[in-house]
Amino acid sequence: MNTETVEVHHVAEGPPDAPLVVLSGSLGSTLAMWEPQAAALAARYRVVRYDTRGHGGSPVPPGPYRLADLGGDVLRLLDRLGAERAHFAGVSLGGMTGMWLAAHAPERIDRLALVCTSARMRPQDWAARAATVRESGVGAIADAVVDRWITPGYAEREPGTARWMREMVAATPAEGYAGCCAAIEHMDLRGDLPHITAPTLVVGGSADPAMPPEHARAIAERIPGAHLRALPGAHLASWECAVQLNDLLLAHFGGAALPGAAGAGAETEEAR
Repeated sequence: MNTETVEVHHVAEGPPDAPLVVLSGSLGSTLAMWEPQAAALAARYRVVRYDTRGHGGSPVPPGPYRLADLGGDVLRLLDRLGAERAHFAGVSLGGMTGMWLAAHAPERIDRLALVCTSARMRPQDWAARAATVRESGVGAIADAVVDRWITPGYAEREPGTARWMREMVAATPAEGYAGCCAAIEHMDLRGDLPHITAPTLVVGGSADPAMPPEHARAIAERIPGAHLRALPGAHLASWECAVQLNDLLLAHFGGAALPGAAGAGAETEEAR
């Protein structure tokens, strides 16, 4: 298991002296998955997107990885940026990284947004997926991954985007993808959630087959004061529900009342 942090590839946009927002992506994605949010947030914030280790332009150390490795990479990135604290938003694996950071390095996380993510998954599913990509490459699962990322209707309306997503997944190094599968396989954040003190927004996709709405609800119920919202798309809400997600992120990071109805089991409009 790799226990060294790495210098992840990142891009920064927006005013250098503005509050910092760090965006962390899904397994199999690059920082390009956040393009709709970077465009919306950069007028108000210093937006930093990065490639998770094993993905995109970041190093691919030998796996398996653990969430502590992924979180350590973010802390190293914050140090490189000279940032004591940052707002943090993560989709899927990025959300898992965010939960780890908020629980284990609370002094570094200001406001937290967790999108289409989970605190605990079935370990055997991720062990099997890691074995598949090590044997056959990530291209062997790219179609199945994108089928869970977006709804069939969105794929029909935006065939070019769906094709780009498949190409992005397929280009992920097998060792990096499998290493991150191991981080999810061994993850259990449920005991950490009650200790998270950062004001937290939890967003679920009502049509998300990868991490269904009950995963978001379980997170929101365990984090004190968390706000829960549901979006009508599948797993990659940063694209399929970009406008709605941007509105939620802008409101949450700005400390304003959140748009939309609260999800079941979460607290409603008081901003902390």
